Amino acid sequence: MDDDPSIREGVGSLLRSAGWSVETFVSAEEFLARPRGNAPSCVLLDLQLPDLSGLDLQKWMNKANLDIPIVFITGHGNIPASVQAIKAGAVEFLTKPFDEGQLFRAIDEAMERDLASRQRHAEIDALRARYDSLTPREQEVMQQVVSGLLNKQVAAELDISEFTVKVHRAQVMRKMRANSLADLVRMAEKLGIRPPKDL
Repeated sequence: MDDDPSIREGVGSLLRSAGWSVETFVSAEEFLARPRGNAPSCVLLDLQLPDLSGLDLQKWMNKANLDIPIVFITGHGNIPASVQAIKAGAVEFLTKPFDEGQLFRAIDEAMERDLASRQRHAEIDALRARYDSLTPREQEVMQQVVSGLLNKQVAAELDISEFTVKVHRAQVMRKMRANSLADLVRMAEKLGIRPPKDL
């Protein structure tokens, strides 16, 4: 994303020749209007844009949880701007004229980050779907179990029999596809499930 057509065309042509699929945008508004694709991607972003600055766009993307790795490319770089960009999560901050190898390495790293992020999100989505398939009582049992309580303690907390706890616990393990209690605890952590407050 660059407001200079010659830079957009030059960088776009360079990246296409290296085998990447490229879309170019004049402004932040044009970029944000485009739906995000399903393939791993990154944003090459100039500091100077006609509407938002590159740093403002990065800030907006972070607030909106638009989790796309950013590589800054700019002719107007300075140390405070580069520090701000990297602290806010940018993969790299390259000053024009830049070395092709540096650019390619930055893009490779950004694409790897995006692939890893997409895999994490897919895993969380799958875990969330499994958790949502539990009945309210099974969810309660899971919360108690991952907090470290024994079956008889869970039974006392929920005012149900120990046998009923065992049945619910078995259903939780099956539906969550957990092979062990440690496995279930890791799943709960990824889902952000916290033990009940009175424990």
